[in-house]
Amino acid sequence: MESRVKPGLNGTQGARSQVKDDEAGMPGLVRIGNMILRLVALATTLVAAIVIGTAKQVKTVNIQVAPTLPPLPVSAVAKTSYASAFVYFLIANVIACVYAAISLGTSTMKRASKSKLRLSLSIIDIAMVALLFSGNGAALTFGLLGKYGNSHVKWQKVCNVFDKFCLHVAVSSIASLLGALAYVLLVLLAIVSLHKRSP
Repeated sequence: MESRVKPGLNGTQGARSQVKDDEAGMPGLVRIGNMILRLVALATTLVAAIVIGTAKQVKTVNIQVAPTLPPLPVSAVAKTSYASAFVYFLIANVIACVYAAISLGTSTMKRASKSKLRLSLSIIDIAMVALLFSGNGAALTFGLLGKYGNSHVKWQKVCNVFDKFCLHVAVSSIASLLGALAYVLLVLLAIVSLHKRSP
């Protein structure tokens, strides 16, 4: 009895070639998405670090020493290094930016297809999410104190005086949050890619 299956090709081999074609298409899309998100993370964290790193404003404020004396004009300075929350925010964005550049370079290399490297990048991506969100939390908390003050502990708001500095903080926080979101999407992309590869 003659077999109707062509030599060298049976149902199992055909199924395997179909799986390989499907897997070949998916990593291409994942690789492009990975590169775009890492570029976004690099750009946004770089902008955030530059904006908060260069934030400085000098203003002359009037201080009332005594009710009977006229107010004294005093030069006051607001800068990033005066608040540990902003210093931590700056360092977090610098670390995330440097890592984004390194991971972008390694993910474009041919050896980046190895599962160990992909796993390592995914783990560090999760660490970057935590780092950026914690840095943003610290900066936004301090920024909100500057904008609204705290009447319970008699902390006065300062953003009405240092408006330019507070604008720098707000812009850098938005940029950094976009960078954190890019890292979140990178983690989700890795999960989706892993799910697609699993049988």
